Amino acid sequence: MGARKAAVVTGSTSGIGLGIAQALARAGMDVTLNGFGDAAAIEKIRSDLAAETGVEVRYDGANLMKAEDAMGLVTRAEAAFGQVDVLVNNAGIQHVSPIEDFPLEKWDQIIALNLSSSFWTIRAAFAGMKARKWGRIVNIASAHGLVASPFKGAYVAAKHGVLGLTKTVALEGAKDGVRCNAICPGYVLTPLVEGQIPDTMKARGMTREQVINDVLLAAQPTKEFVKVEDIAALTVFLTSEAANQFNGAAISLDGGWTVQ
Repeated sequence: MGARKAAVVTGSTSGIGLGIAQALARAGMDVTLNGFGDAAAIEKIRSDLAAETGVEVRYDGANLMKAEDAMGLVTRAEAAFGQVDVLVNNAGIQHVSPIEDFPLEKWDQIIALNLSSSFWTIRAAFAGMKARKWGRIVNIASAHGLVASPFKGAYVAAKHGVLGLTKTVALEGAKDGVRCNAICPGYVLTPLVEGQIPDTMKARGMTREQVINDVLLAAQPTKEFVKVEDIAALTVFLTSEAANQFNGAAISLDGGWTVQ
């Protein structure tokens, strides 16, 4: 690899992750995309981004529900690029259900993807970052890493866990130039949130409009969804030299939700 830095972004074939990967590539980093989806559609995303930016863009279909796959995602990127300088843990799923009915397999899946996969990828990337005395880890948490909502027990637990992991990694990497921070977005109208709307309609007996205004945006004083571009821009900043003293932070990007 030349002078360019290299990034791995999990869950980056759509939504927030894709926006982050595009922003990092436009900032001049080689990027590894990861996620599920139609192979032809993913290849178009990959080739378009490479053509637009002139950086190297890879795709790795690692299943982050499995420790070996998640760690392999990082080691394969290191082999391809020579190093991994930036790791963005964004992959996530959601399930909305009362505790007493919460499917056990959904709990396990959400903890694995939303929490454990971040540990696995960090574990794989950390030694190399420390040895090079430079690294940036950005964990995409959630306002639900700071506060709770009903019917999201696994997601809220996982995102609170991500913040604890972020703080620990920040302390362990502090003297070696490795910075670890978390972004806590409010609601973004991504495919994941779109997918929750029918479940929430059912759970609460509401219309789509009621879910958007009375549930999703009820807590956000701005009454606006957070934009993918906002999260991507903050991620680019956190990977820059200007963010060197951000370490272990949980940065709210939620229109004022969590200050109430």
